[in-house]
Amino acid sequence: MKQTNGQHLISIFEEWAPRSLAVEGDSVGLQIGRLDKLVTKVLVTLDVNDEVVDEAIEQGCQLIIAHHPPIYSKLKNIRTDMPQGRLFEKLIKHDIAVYAAHTNLDIATGGVNDLLAEALKLENISILEPTTSENLMKLEVFTPKEATETVRKALAEAGAGNIGDYNSCSFTTSGEGRFKPEESAEPYIGKPNELAVVKEEKIEVVLPESKKNKVLRALLNNHPYEEPAYNLMSLDTQVNEMGLGRIGLLPKKVSLADYANTVKSLLNVPFVRVVGPLDKPVQKVAVLGGDGNKYISIAKRAGADVFITGDLYFHIAQDALAMGLAVIDPGHHIEQIMRIGVAKYMQAECLNKKLDCEFIASKISTEPFKLI
Repeated sequence: MKQTNGQHLISIFEEWAPRSLAVEGDSVGLQIGRLDKLVTKVLVTLDVNDEVVDEAIEQGCQLIIAHHPPIYSKLKNIRTDMPQGRLFEKLIKHDIAVYAAHTNLDIATGGVNDLLAEALKLENISILEPTTSENLMKLEVFTPKEATETVRKALAEAGAGNIGDYNSCSFTTSGEGRFKPEESAEPYIGKPNELAVVKEEKIEVVLPESKKNKVLRALLNNHPYEEPAYNLMSLDTQVNEMGLGRIGLLPKKVSLADYANTVKSLLNVPFVRVVGPLDKPVQKVAVLGGDGNKYISIAKRAGADVFITGDLYFHIAQDALAMGLAVIDPGHHIEQIMRIGVAKYMQAECLNKKLDCEFIASKISTEPFKLI
């Protein structure tokens, strides 16, 4: 196992949930401390408070990955005689960095909303509100015949050639390549100032734009030529649609009352608030972690029978009732599902890459409400 630093770990994390996915104005990324240091333990938490920081200190963590940013609005000062300032002081004194992944983790495939949809046992899941997609690109590269398989494999491992449920897709044509190395060149084939004629193959693969840099690095690192010849072009095809919330189906229709109790049990919350007739049959379910007040109409247009979200406002609840959309509000804290989800994902990635780092799901409940 190899030691690693925080920057490397976050680069792995951002391949899954890049900051570019976050909604405009969201506060994501490194918030406190630095990443250019050895990291052997990471604590994953929903929120960062005194108890969570004490837990990180006790566990010997050098980095915290949080869903809710501890710094969300512009700071005017950092006063260590005030709660927020004391928290930052404790983190800095113990050299614990804090990285926030908020709406980018909500939107990412396998992120918060997918974890919630999975926990709720939904089927035929799709995106509730698309927010982003990316262009498909096409790469053409010319290789000597004996290097084709090596280059093709490297491109596939870097993420090129994925089409739907298929990977390692490519097309190859054979031909002759001609080139004359200059005096200063160090050619793999041929001699300086002499025209070389080589049996070559052209490999063609498609890749999402987000994989461009990784695929080109793989190409340059595995191609035998000093200066490989390749073409890279953008296509009109859009892929990798992502967005906020998820919508899916229950195996069969159930009453709103029965499903509310199921949600309460599956998400392990002490109570839920329910809007709508309790005997209403529901099957198509929309879910959005956190505050989903702005998405009531979107859930209705998507055909949802019931919308599961937190922090429901009184007047929004009235609007939902008027439009015939049932709502189940299990609270904002259901996003705590990300603690185990992120820790499992990152631990698996580190094991796969043989990195010596442990990811710990916080055991501290940061739910501020108590039921009396």
